Amino acid sequence: MPAETPYADDLNSLPSLASRYVDVDGLPWKPIGFPGIEMKVLLREPETGLLTALFRWQPGAVLPLHEHVEIEQTYVLEGSIVDAEGETTAGNYSWRPKGNQHRATAPHGALVIAFFLKPNVFLEGPTAGSTLE
Repeated sequence: MPAETPYADDLNSLPSLASRYVDVDGLPWKPIGFPGIEMKVLLREPETGLLTALFRWQPGAVLPLHEHVEIEQTYVLEGSIVDAEGETTAGNYSWRPKGNQHRATAPHGALVIAFFLKPNVFLEGPTAGSTLE
């Protein structure tokens, strides 16, 4: 399946080489399976795992231990994301190398845009062994 923006059928039916202008407000927030965290998928390419998404974290939300299968990039728009190595605050950016493992939380909530080359693999809890897609 080629790259797409879920819930944007008008964009997904355009010719393959046409630019896509995404109405982000028109996309739905979807739960990701962890309490207090939702996402809007802006771009996904199922064949490769490429994913660009907005994530909305409620205060205190936790993303369990997971591994980044490829480089992951995060830009924080509001609030902050914290892990054992540090904190990424609003207006700042962090990236994690392939193989990085961590738990993340948003003590006061957060809105972030994240870029994945391949989905994370979760290492603990009922989702262990699954990926976020």
